[in-house]
Amino acid sequence: MNYLEALSRRYSVKKFNHEIIPQETLHNILESGKLSASSLGLQPYKITVVESEEMKQKLIPAFYNPSQISTCSHLIVIISKKTIGESYIQGYFNHISEVRDVPLENLDLFKNSINQHITQKNNDEIFNWAEKQSYIVLANLMYAAAIENVDTCPMEGYRQDLIEEILNIDPETEKVTVTLALGYRSEEDHFQHMKKVRKPNEKLFKFI
Repeated sequence: MNYLEALSRRYSVKKFNHEIIPQETLHNILESGKLSASSLGLQPYKITVVESEEMKQKLIPAFYNPSQISTCSHLIVIISKKTIGESYIQGYFNHISEVRDVPLENLDLFKNSINQHITQKNNDEIFNWAEKQSYIVLANLMYAAAIENVDTCPMEGYRQDLIEEILNIDPETEKVTVTLALGYRSEEDHFQHMKKVRKPNEKLFKFI
């Protein structure tokens, strides 16, 4: 299946069939999120993968439409940072130095540029920026899942406070941006038989 076929087959699943995704397949999907493009390379987010049935059951009351949570294989929760501090940036450059085997002092120009960019933003601007990066991750995960023949459903309909409490998220420094259910579509989900509706090319694309 090529990528256009995979994306054409993809839809937001309303009910999964409880089948568990093989570990290797899940790893490949998560790696696509890890390899996602990120502004300045800072990756101002983290990804929680809910795989235990016990934790999924705890999270069901947090969702306004729980059918996906109760039937999916895994639930991905993308959590965006609300603040970017000096220690986070320093950790980023320590990691660059280690991975690329480059002395830290050689990275000072890049580091100073990032510090200047970040310090010019208030916390609301930081979070808005971090959320945009998180949605790039979401797109990568959905695309990779489609290629792996794994179904998905992105979801924003949840109680923020309840998810934060269950997943022990500090609301002062982080916020859940979006969630993504993974699994395999149920035969009972009639939405899979509906034709995909998208704008025609002449209304979507403009060539100049």
